Amino acid sequence: MRKLFCLLTAIFVLSSAYAQVKPICGPYIQNPTTTGFTVVWETNMDAVAWVEVAPDDGTHFYNCERPKYYDLRGYGNQVISNIHKIRIDGLQPGTKYRYRIMMKGVLSFEGPGKVEYTRPWGSDVYKGVPYEACTLRKDYDKLRFDMYNDIHQKDSILNVLMKGAKKDEVDFVVFNGDMVSSLAWKEKIRDTYLATGARNLDGRIPLYNIRGNHEMRGTDTRHWFDYVDMPQGKPYFTASYGKFLFIFLDCLEDKPDSDMEYSGTMLSDPYLQEQADWLKEVTGSKEFKNAAVRIVIGHIPPMKDGWHGDLNMEKYFVPILNKAKIDLWLAGHHHKWRVDEPGTVSSANFPVVINKNCERMEVCVSAGGINIETFSPEGVKTHEYSRKVSR
Repeated sequence: MRKLFCLLTAIFVLSSAYAQVKPICGPYIQNPTTTGFTVVWETNMDAVAWVEVAPDDGTHFYNCERPKYYDLRGYGNQVISNIHKIRIDGLQPGTKYRYRIMMKGVLSFEGPGKVEYTRPWGSDVYKGVPYEACTLRKDYDKLRFDMYNDIHQKDSILNVLMKGAKKDEVDFVVFNGDMVSSLAWKEKIRDTYLATGARNLDGRIPLYNIRGNHEMRGTDTRHWFDYVDMPQGKPYFTASYGKFLFIFLDCLEDKPDSDMEYSGTMLSDPYLQEQADWLKEVTGSKEFKNAAVRIVIGHIPPMKDGWHGDLNMEKYFVPILNKAKIDLWLAGHHHKWRVDEPGTVSSANFPVVINKNCERMEVCVSAGGINIETFSPEGVKTHEYSRKVSR
């Protein structure tokens, strides 16, 4: 027994000596504002992590001690986790910054004074180039974003679509639901789309990630929130780029809560009513009333004769949005391109544009209008749509 114990101890010591923490997903940028942004990434083991930030002023990153930002979700305790969300704030509007991610893997944690770490690891700024991120400007004449939906775990297709994007022109990217088919285990989030998506975002382009009905399914569905920094603390939220306002809706499932597929795990109506009450507040706000363009983004489109999820959008959200003078709703879910003009398949008095599955939607927004083009994985333009906007 003593020999076995010594052998196991030796193996542990050797493995500890060679253990190295490293990122396996990200970093990616979320929740950008005029004064900051959040950096999110996942590591191969639990770690204590931080971000160092430098201005884009031509000095080398090692020119001086750079400010360090830590994960504050521990409320006074260092967060030990394999998923890291670190908020960078107090920055200048419309300004480019450089950053690096840093971490120490935690080999064992038995209490204060009894923590064993790996050797620290940081993204390369000596031979390589630091990551870059920009705060939002206070105003925009125009902007451009890309939207992907209904990828259903085909991350090789997502990779091709994102590689074909004009990344230097993109202000942000939206993953509009059903990026997975189910969440029976949380690693699907990373392995079937998010690691690929983050790699193509270069640690620079902000990502807005919202749920589709398939993100609602599986025993690990609640772990979806681990990978998302929600701007207002909820999976439904708004984002403003100057006078361009975006409302992101959380559309839930496509069948009634009592359906046997959900085994009694769904509770839609109270949550959708809570969201509708919030939507009334948003559409009554000064920010909303001053917006030059108002776009809704939600996975499931409203329909009068559709499935239960389509009817929920019609019931809870369309009456509020009809009074608010919405310019457009961008949806997915139906796996085919469709433009629902006002008053056709729903009672909405604004158009609903549905993106096909496994295609890239490119959206250009200005005070005068909205222009949309979609592209197949082969790079072929498949559809286009334009709408003038006037206030």
